[in-house]
Amino acid sequence: MADPSPSPPTAASASDALLAPDATLPAAAPDLDKEFGFQRAELGKEKLAGTVGFHERHVFLCYKGPEEWPSHVEASESDHLPRLLAAAIKARKPNLKKSTKLTICEGEDGTESSLGDVLIFPDMIRYRELTHLDVDNFVEEVLLKDTEWLPGSPEAIKGSYVFVCCHGSRDKRCGVCGPALITRFKEEIEGQGLDGQVAVSACSHVGGHKYAGNVIIFSPDAKGEVTGHWYGYVAPDDVPVLLRQHIGQGEIVGHLWRGQLGLSEEQQKKALELRHATNGLTEEKSSAKESPEANGTNGAACNPAPAGGCCQGNGGGLTCCQNDLPEAKQDKSIPAEQNHKSSTTECDKENVAATKKGRMKICRASTWFEIWDRSDTYTTLAVVASAATVFAAFRCYKAMN
Repeated sequence: MADPSPSPPTAASASDALLAPDATLPAAAPDLDKEFGFQRAELGKEKLAGTVGFHERHVFLCYKGPEEWPSHVEASESDHLPRLLAAAIKARKPNLKKSTKLTICEGEDGTESSLGDVLIFPDMIRYRELTHLDVDNFVEEVLLKDTEWLPGSPEAIKGSYVFVCCHGSRDKRCGVCGPALITRFKEEIEGQGLDGQVAVSACSHVGGHKYAGNVIIFSPDAKGEVTGHWYGYVAPDDVPVLLRQHIGQGEIVGHLWRGQLGLSEEQQKKALELRHATNGLTEEKSSAKESPEANGTNGAACNPAPAGGCCQGNGGGLTCCQNDLPEAKQDKSIPAEQNHKSSTTECDKENVAATKKGRMKICRASTWFEIWDRSDTYTTLAVVASAATVFAAFRCYKAMN
């Protein structure tokens, strides 16, 4: 697995439907794809949001590969490390500060993800080469006490991690869908130059095999915070979208989203509903700005003319602006000009409301003296009075002489 830091992951959990025997699944054929793959009739039939069980921390144990995993790898007597780690976590479950989920991911000695490596999300740390002899001490120190495990030391990991359920011995749907998604992810990662930034790995059962292909992504958001998001019904053509939108832009792909780490099932449903409501409101506002009908004027403008009314028509529609508020509604503390502007706004609102009801409000057109500003009137009167005073004084002066 191409690893952005140095590691990859996997997943395991309770059982689903269509369990297959412990056997290696043959390469996907057209009939398998129609029955268990991306062409199966059940694909996309159920709602996805709220189908992820609550957990706050996700631990991935790198251990062998999908072709070697039995149906219940954490319960296998021959696989000591995953069995003992699962048992130790379960035994300490009541005392863990964070509810913890364990999943198996592929790991092989001599690769970037060695057998026994442990990846912890959202902490973004890796411990190297855990053995079955170290399990109790590791769980006690790292998962229970939240301290470092010695002799191991935590390594910080960076980048984005993608886990795809390929647990074919557990369910044929993941056995068919998973490998095809792994192939597409690797092709896209290489083609987009994301090597060293995005790691993809097969993982064990994560719950909800009926939603195959199942994908988990751990990636920093716009704030640099990492959390885990689960996707279902993922098909190969969805891979570029997940890389571009989720990993590249930090935005979830809503129609494939099952939920996320740290949220209850109910919170996951509400989170998606809120997202849809927010997106719908944004789209509505956007269309309102672009649509003439959004103003309730059928495209007619309502700008006051220098004198007289402002009745204008467009496409058979007619709107007029009333320039003055009724005296009872005028604010005596502000200049008349502002009252005039307020009246125009009020008329606009009334026109919008009337248009929505299928009626048209015709506003009284203003006359020239109603538009005349009161302050202009006072100024004119003052000038005339001054002139009359000067003229009278001059006449008196002439009479005296």
